[in-house]
Amino acid sequence: MTGNKIGFVGLGNMGAPMARHLHAAGAEVIVWNRSPEPAEAAVRDGLSRAKSLQELAERVGDGVICVNLTLTDVVEKLVFGEGGLHEKLDPDALIIDFGTTGVPATKRFAEKVNWVDSPVSGGEVGAKAANLTIMVGGAVENFERALPILEVVGEKITHVGESGAGQVTKLANQLIVAQTIDAVAQALRMAELAGVDSGTVREALRGGFAESRILDLHGDRMVRRDFEPGGKATWQLKDVRLMCELAESVGLKSSTLENSSALWEKFVADGYGDLDHSGLFLIYEEGVQNGVEGNI
Repeated sequence: MTGNKIGFVGLGNMGAPMARHLHAAGAEVIVWNRSPEPAEAAVRDGLSRAKSLQELAERVGDGVICVNLTLTDVVEKLVFGEGGLHEKLDPDALIIDFGTTGVPATKRFAEKVNWVDSPVSGGEVGAKAANLTIMVGGAVENFERALPILEVVGEKITHVGESGAGQVTKLANQLIVAQTIDAVAQALRMAELAGVDSGTVREALRGGFAESRILDLHGDRMVRRDFEPGGKATWQLKDVRLMCELAESVGLKSSTLENSSALWEKFVADGYGDLDHSGLFLIYEEGVQNGVEGNI
């Protein structure tokens, strides 16, 4: 990446290590973050900091700007709103959106600027290890231009189609994740209520048809009751809402998606939004203890 100028907007749990990987690969990385502390930490690690989004866009010129933000409306505001990147954005610049952003909005953005939707899977662990799975939507020429950057932060990279296709694929991923977390939580809690050690049950299930990264990683969190946030439940709920929006737009009727949506809405409404999404287990643990058998 030596000789490349890359902008990076959004230095959260995922964005910060990704920006550092690009810096380590030789790129000149210019960062901007809404809160100052992550940007100051990046500067201490040798990255450069822009004081404003316009400055970042101006310094990157016709290069690439990576965006890793949580909410669709925040992406739109920081890129296209007053004081946003677009005010100084070079017509030849490319924006790579690593976040999970709404499909209709993504298609709109791609009509205005060179845009690649590249949502990732693998969580904070994958971001730190630079082995993320990346699902890419966008024009072929934009994908090919983005690929060297994607290869620095990811391991499995798939161009799945035109603009928005990456986000559709990520929402399919999140639909499976949201419902599998629920299934693992139910299974382990059922084992406990039956008087069987849930840790032993988890180990017994691994390697069989029920094996998954969620049973492995999040199942372990559930057994240990360790719900310090990696991926917050509020973020999972945000993705579930985007899934429901997409499902409605394409005419998919799903009772399991409806139940999943109600479950995550309740979990966050009950005050658990800042816990890791594996903390959904508490719905069943605390629900039974309160005499409602985990029903919502």
